[in-house]
Amino acid sequence: MNEMDNHVTLTVNDMEYGGWKSVEITADLERQFRTFKLDITWQWPGQSVDQRIKPGDPCEVKIGKDLVLTGYVFKAPIRYDGRQISLTIEGSSKTQDLVDCAARNLPSQWQQQPLLNIVRDLASEYGLWVVNEISETTRLTKHTIVPGETAFQSIDRLLSLLRVFSTDNELGQLVLAKPGSAGRASDALELGKNILSADAPMDFSQVFSEYRVIGQQKGSDAKSGAAVSEVESTAADLSFKRRRTTVINEGTQLTFELAQQRALWESATRMGRAQTTTYQVQGWRQSNGDLWRHNMLVKVKDPVLDFDGDMLISKVTYSLSAQGSVTTLQVAPPHTFDANPAPVKNPQA
Repeated sequence: MNEMDNHVTLTVNDMEYGGWKSVEITADLERQFRTFKLDITWQWPGQSVDQRIKPGDPCEVKIGKDLVLTGYVFKAPIRYDGRQISLTIEGSSKTQDLVDCAARNLPSQWQQQPLLNIVRDLASEYGLWVVNEISETTRLTKHTIVPGETAFQSIDRLLSLLRVFSTDNELGQLVLAKPGSAGRASDALELGKNILSADAPMDFSQVFSEYRVIGQQKGSDAKSGAAVSEVESTAADLSFKRRRTTVINEGTQLTFELAQQRALWESATRMGRAQTTTYQVQGWRQSNGDLWRHNMLVKVKDPVLDFDGDMLISKVTYSLSAQGSVTTLQVAPPHTFDANPAPVKNPQA
């Protein structure tokens, strides 16, 4: 690897900008858009300010030849005093529009449609393409936009019900993500070799022994009455030594099958989130030259935290400061993101 492999460039209006003194670029499996923050400082007087980058400008961010973000600049503040000028450029993926902007589809209701069709309709209002990595989902009896909700709030209600994660890619497209679709890291995270630091909150406060999912489903000519309209299912974690019950009231039309799957998913994902750990490693690339990527499986060997197996990288941050280039990796057990996880045991029970 040479120095240019880690050279960060921002392209705006066909102009490339580099030489950044501070860099922070983040991609997250559980967030709908990537973000970047780039800083540069120079001495003055003697150098003029030629600010060609403005909020709202479309942009691309690359590390070496690797495209990592396509979106827009949303902030470009300038600070100066009698000795120097500092310029900061901040921006995000195109998909931030789904998080910020209202769902505006007309008609505002879908019936007997799979998740992909509804998400495509909501995203297309803002000119966004949807990449699908998952199998076709159950057709939803009905989905209706709640007045005032954003496009992503409407999408997120479906994601929770169907146990799907969405993120973005380097092209600024929305991705219905299959866990682990970025492949496997060539390097392991190993204590005593490449791990600089670790942070493991081990917070089990949102883990329960029993998960009850309740909701309603619409009746039909063949089925009617309270027995049909009321839906409930339960998943239990028998490894818990004391009883802790939580109830999840699902506002979307529900079936008994979806309720059972949701209960099992809540049990597995909450256990996985409790074991989420953040590691830091030196540099942005692995030994084979590939960037560390989110949604990538990685072998973790950490006897301090009793980890010796595969984890999924759910979040990655590339940062550059006076201390050099560092990658921050948030990892969790793969079942945390599995739509149909197998029952898991509580290591803290």
